[in-house]
Amino acid sequence: MPLAYQESMKIGIMQLNPVVGDLDGNAMKIREAVAQAARLGVDFCLTSELALTGYPPRDLLLYEGFVDRAEAEAEKLARELKDMPPLLLGTICKNRSEQGKPVFNCAHWCKDGEISQTIRKTLLPTYDVFDEARYFEPAPTGSSTQNILEFNGQTIAVTICEDAWNDKDYWDTRSYVRDPLEEAKAHDFDCIVNLSASPLFLGKQLLREDMLGAVARKYGVPVIYANQTGGNDDLVFDGRSCAFADDGSLIARAPGFDEAVLVVDTESQNNIIADDDFSREAETWHALVLGTRDYVRKSGFSTALVGLSGGIDSAVTAVVAAEALGAENVTCVLMPSPYSSQGSLDDSITLAENLNIKTLTLPIEPIMGAFDTALAEPFAGRGVDTTEENIQSRIRGNLLMALSNKSGAMLLTTGNKSELAVGYCTIYGDMSGGYAVISDVDKTGVFGVARWYNENIGPNIPEPIITKPPSAELRPDQKDEDSLPPYDILDGILALHVEKHQSMQQIIEAGYEKETVEQVLTLVRYAEFKRRQAAPGIKLTPRSFGTGWRMPLACKREL
Repeated sequence: MPLAYQESMKIGIMQLNPVVGDLDGNAMKIREAVAQAARLGVDFCLTSELALTGYPPRDLLLYEGFVDRAEAEAEKLARELKDMPPLLLGTICKNRSEQGKPVFNCAHWCKDGEISQTIRKTLLPTYDVFDEARYFEPAPTGSSTQNILEFNGQTIAVTICEDAWNDKDYWDTRSYVRDPLEEAKAHDFDCIVNLSASPLFLGKQLLREDMLGAVARKYGVPVIYANQTGGNDDLVFDGRSCAFADDGSLIARAPGFDEAVLVVDTESQNNIIADDDFSREAETWHALVLGTRDYVRKSGFSTALVGLSGGIDSAVTAVVAAEALGAENVTCVLMPSPYSSQGSLDDSITLAENLNIKTLTLPIEPIMGAFDTALAEPFAGRGVDTTEENIQSRIRGNLLMALSNKSGAMLLTTGNKSELAVGYCTIYGDMSGGYAVISDVDKTGVFGVARWYNENIGPNIPEPIITKPPSAELRPDQKDEDSLPPYDILDGILALHVEKHQSMQQIIEAGYEKETVEQVLTLVRYAEFKRRQAAPGIKLTPRSFGTGWRMPLACKREL
């Protein structure tokens, strides 16, 4: 199809997995990717946003020494790439004026061995997990050329992540004072490029492609989008860098959840569009695996522990760990009590054998007896209640943490989002650990991932684990529904309240029983202190209990 200009460009998109703060290692990745793109005959390359520093660098940006080293590394990288195709490098630079924040989020144009132009990010998001106005100064006003790059007779509009997410004709409710593309429109640009570090939430890629396609149609030019991949703390970046023709049609896409160098010829019909599975279960699985692998390894660990109970949550955590780290690097620990069913023990052993994972069995009945003896006098005259149940959980948490300390393996917690929301978990017990793998997957979603895994990866999760009623097995014949609404009802209420910010009255009007809604929202409120002390986990939804969740603790809350 004809494009808005006569000559095509061959652009290399560097979809890389940086480590936050690893300036040397990230620079090496970029050099290798540019060399690969050069062998493929590209005209120029671009990285994702802040590829040199890793995203998000957060409070590292408050240290002047880190900023100085990043600037020096960028200059060094530009010199080393002197004989390579030009590179748009996502990084940081100092604000050398006497006004505003001391750092810019920027893209350096590295050409002929030097940084010949710097484009600064204009729109600094401050919602959910984003807090960029804490660190960065926006691009200065009054210069309509600051994000315009001239190259080989082409005029390119350079945007950084949020700068391209502000089309008032696409978004009904979004309103910024500035629109970088509108500011650049007077220069009649031939192409738009976007350097992004856009973290995943389920379904986001389809939204990205729809929005970027709309931008391409609006301005009648191709749009080239580079995204980061990999996991950094609670965020997972799914990659899926892509390109669009001037009519908004998708012409190229990199694979999801992996590094790639995607070469895009803006006039060719033979660009690569990687196959993808946008189903909720598939995206959840790939994000859990990538997030776990990167968090464990980037934190300096190579092995992991999982407490295996015979339930669905620990089973899914175990299969994720085996896929992410290799079965040989995972140990599953069975800690039966007098209330553990034989079926749960058998299912746990079968799962571990199917995965070829090592197991260790530590019965906790003797330790329970020691607690009973120690607490007999202060507990005299008081009936058995959840205190004794929590002691079982805390015994297991202590055993697992002791094994973690002794072996140097990271303990992966197994609680899901439904439990974390309503506090159906024990602080200093099953919440103990270094990473909460499925903490943003509700119980319904955990079952969905388990079924998807058995159908698409391998039938390793025993069917009884998927079909039996969920139970903590902390007392005789216990079922989760003894304490909570059925999970389909609970998860429906939580989705409306947590992710869509709906009030009690709105949820009742949606068809849920008043008493059930009151129960759930009360539990959510009372569990806030537990969530504040929980291990970090993988963000999968637009509203998770991670860095973007900032509820007060000591407050009166009526929602």
